[in-house]
Amino acid sequence: MSTKKHSPQAKRSEALSGRLSKSASELSCASPKQTSPPRARSAHHHTPLSVVHRTQHFFTNLKSRWQRSRSRERCPAGTIFSLAPGADSSGTEYAADQSSEHSTPAHSPRHRVKKDASVTRQPSIDPVPSTSGTPAHHARAPPPELLQLEPDEGQRLREQQLRQHAFFQLKIHLKRGQNLMAMDKNGTSDPYVKFKAGGRLLHKSRIVYRELNPVWDECFTVPIEDPFVPVQLKVFDYDWGLQDDFMGSCQLDLRALELGRPQDLVLCLRDPNKPTLDMGEIVLNVTLWPKTQEDKDQYLLKNTRLSDVNKRLKAQIWSSVVTIVLVEAKNLPAMDLDTRSSDPYCKFRLGNEKYKSKVVWKSLHPSWLEQFDLHLYDDQEQVLEVTVWDKDKQTKDDFLGRCTIDLSQLEREKTHSIWQELEDGNGQIFLLLTISGTTQSETITDLASYRENPRDIEIIERRYTWYRLNENSSGVGWLCVKVYGAKGLAAADLGGKSDPFCVLELGNARLQTHTEYKTLAPNWMKIFTFTVKDISSILELTVYDEDHDHKVEFLGKLAVPLLNIRNGEKRWFALKDKKMRARAKGNYPQILLEMTVIWNVLKGAIRVVNPKEPKYMHQEAKFKRQLFIRNVMRLKAIIMWFIEVGKILQDCFEWESRIRSFLGLLAWLAFCYYYEMWMLPFLMLIFFFRNWLIYRLTGGNPLLLPVDDDDLLAEEDDEEEEEKKSLKERLQAIQEVTQTVQNAIGYVASLGEAVKNLMNFTVPYLSYIAIIMLFGAMLVLYIIPLRYLLMAWGINKFTRKILRPHTIPNNEVLDLLSRVPDDEVLLDIRELKPHPPNEHRRDARKKHKAA
Repeated sequence: MSTKKHSPQAKRSEALSGRLSKSASELSCASPKQTSPPRARSAHHHTPLSVVHRTQHFFTNLKSRWQRSRSRERCPAGTIFSLAPGADSSGTEYAADQSSEHSTPAHSPRHRVKKDASVTRQPSIDPVPSTSGTPAHHARAPPPELLQLEPDEGQRLREQQLRQHAFFQLKIHLKRGQNLMAMDKNGTSDPYVKFKAGGRLLHKSRIVYRELNPVWDECFTVPIEDPFVPVQLKVFDYDWGLQDDFMGSCQLDLRALELGRPQDLVLCLRDPNKPTLDMGEIVLNVTLWPKTQEDKDQYLLKNTRLSDVNKRLKAQIWSSVVTIVLVEAKNLPAMDLDTRSSDPYCKFRLGNEKYKSKVVWKSLHPSWLEQFDLHLYDDQEQVLEVTVWDKDKQTKDDFLGRCTIDLSQLEREKTHSIWQELEDGNGQIFLLLTISGTTQSETITDLASYRENPRDIEIIERRYTWYRLNENSSGVGWLCVKVYGAKGLAAADLGGKSDPFCVLELGNARLQTHTEYKTLAPNWMKIFTFTVKDISSILELTVYDEDHDHKVEFLGKLAVPLLNIRNGEKRWFALKDKKMRARAKGNYPQILLEMTVIWNVLKGAIRVVNPKEPKYMHQEAKFKRQLFIRNVMRLKAIIMWFIEVGKILQDCFEWESRIRSFLGLLAWLAFCYYYEMWMLPFLMLIFFFRNWLIYRLTGGNPLLLPVDDDDLLAEEDDEEEEEKKSLKERLQAIQEVTQTVQNAIGYVASLGEAVKNLMNFTVPYLSYIAIIMLFGAMLVLYIIPLRYLLMAWGINKFTRKILRPHTIPNNEVLDLLSRVPDDEVLLDIRELKPHPPNEHRRDARKKHKAA
């Protein structure tokens, strides 16, 4: 075997060039999973390299260093960034990487040190972005030659300092994103950020819609057990109903952070498959706090309790439902000096549940009218905390006051009206609070253990006897509702079942049953009592399906007027849909009820003629085409009734039936001659007596009688035909109705403007005629009594057809007003100047010069 001789200087240069070429290739191409063993590296140094290979390695090293310098210039000093490691790059392009939130890294550097204490940990090279076509990875320990050339004592000291602590907390302030990728067709994105460590999801930010420079401004703290595992940041574009688009990722190396010191970082986003693509930056502030073993134990204990609470919340094992109606507040302090007002909103907290109301802008006496349902647990603190805040768009919200309500002191199954003074501030807040929906079988609302006592009923009947008007009872009566159960409900869940519960509302009082899970025939067996404040009120029962996160879905509704209740009658009631016009979905859904109402007749009559209590929670009616047409038709029906009465009188005036006209004339003359003021109510009593006879003979109002399914099907067919109409037909129907309303409103406005123009001498001739007519009417009324004038007017109307058969019936007052122009006509007849002012002056100057 032949060997070549080389000089010592040539051997040293060859070895040095080999080491540089090897380190450059490792930095640019090596994978973290594949590291060459020392035996291979040593063999590589003794392998002869050609001049071409040496030149290629030299330029590769030079190119990688030049790219590193460019990337460092792009990101400010102190910035820590890298791409997702190759071990995780397979799933970074998809938002649906549902990693386990409880998984832990299996091969952490921290764990390896604990297993083998004799192995000395080598400092790692700072991860850098790669632009050479191969994704840069978190490199492992460099060769010993590089360690001898570039030692990093600071990194080694930081790692030793990190191993001294058992637990860390990482406080992250996610500020904003800059120059993100546009993933949607409109040139924007809907970005959000996921923070992960070792495959475990730490935090997911909110979605900022239609923004390439989103501002999240979120602060959160996450536990860190192993600081040697980097925190991965992945940005995604939210797509509703589709798979979210990947927008880039980066890494946060916790080893480079100083303990207990906030640091502002700018992380550059990269795509492992497209390393040269610039995908924007993430700006955040991070602080790594070391904790002791005792802090770790306390955190784990607290975290275990929170997880148990969350599991129980998801399982919906609550004992009662706290229904809060936020009505209004008064006398709040003014926090905005410019407008001398505030923009108040409220926050509610009960245990771990929190709710926030809407903001009422520029008001010191806001009215919210919002309803919140919170869930009460036996082992939680039963204190409701209410805080009032002033909304500020630019600065932090101002605190206006707070109050606490001890729910353990309030009576269950009763609506409480609470005015609460605000502590640490000024003002009062008004709430309606109800604790209902109890699940315990031993509560007083449980019908299975309820035994009716006749003596209690006698006491209630004596309390509401008609002559007891000075009693301290707040209402006019007492209502007892026994809710047994329901059947035939619609299936709201995917498994063909529902989780139904029933809500009872009487005015502003609101109670509800517990939830029966996985059934279409619930058996609630509850009894509720209400204080009746108005006997004309309507009891509303609504059945809902309870979904996850305590959301509800409508199943059916029933409305029962209190005056229609038959005491002690146990019967099934059919449930209606939301519009209350047809049967609800399901297999003929029904609810089994038994109701009893006891009330004071005299107190009820007095209450009816007093102002009605407003219902705080009501839905505002939005504009709907069918509702608009239906309201117009209702008004038209009332107007047509008056028109029919007018036609009957007109037939009498025209002597279509001589007997009826003659009797009408005699009745009119007798009424005018003998009329007294007490006769007007008597005439109305005659109409009431006529309708009472019809009511007794027909068995009741046809609108209150039960409806057959055939009639409901006919109504549904009408609705389907209405829905099948084309857009042109619907627009034509709306046009016809709006045209009728438009003409009626125009006619009334024209009459009003005619009266105004008649009195302000718009047409002096007609105004003088009106003055003469008023003088004549004044003299006639002064000389002749009104009854004789009415008799003369009746004789004229009844005899006109006989004496003047060809005359046209008229009304002198309306005829005069029809001659007076309204404002629209005045605008039409207003004259314009023949010539513009400048042109008129120009013509005058020309004539003057010509003269």
